[in-house]
Amino acid sequence: MDITLVQGDITAQTVDAIVNAANSSLMGGGGVDGAIHHKGGPEILEECRALRASRYGRGLPTGQAVATTAGRLSARWVIHTVGPVYSPVDDRSAALASCYRESLRVADSLGARSVAFPAISTGIFGWPLDDGARIALSTVRGLSTAVEDVRFVLFDEEAYGVFKAAL
Repeated sequence: MDITLVQGDITAQTVDAIVNAANSSLMGGGGVDGAIHHKGGPEILEECRALRASRYGRGLPTGQAVATTAGRLSARWVIHTVGPVYSPVDDRSAALASCYRESLRVADSLGARSVAFPAISTGIFGWPLDDGARIALSTVRGLSTAVEDVRFVLFDEEAYGVFKAAL
């Protein structure tokens, strides 16, 4: 597997699947989640509503992942995963690692060969960027997957620099 870093907008990536740092409601939100729903169009929200009405009535649990269409994005699928909120007293790193692991498991089940990840939980969920980068990269490197191209798409120069140092 090739792991690359890109500074930019995850919604502009031409990949099989884009990973969404979603909230458990699957109904959209801010940051990456809001951008994906906005640029992907109503088709994504429609499938998320169907998932809530069937399998995820209480929302998608933290650390799990599920796929929908990518709507108007150039990707084929959006893989939604719910990252943990950072806590300085509770070690939730296993839940963060699970987001990456489960997203790649879903990608494998779809036949995706290229996946773009954001820096899950490092925005409004408050995870320290350096630790988030370490967990993301070590988890992905340690997995057996058919995905050939893993991209970490970092929104700004700071996040890109932190991931570059961790890589």
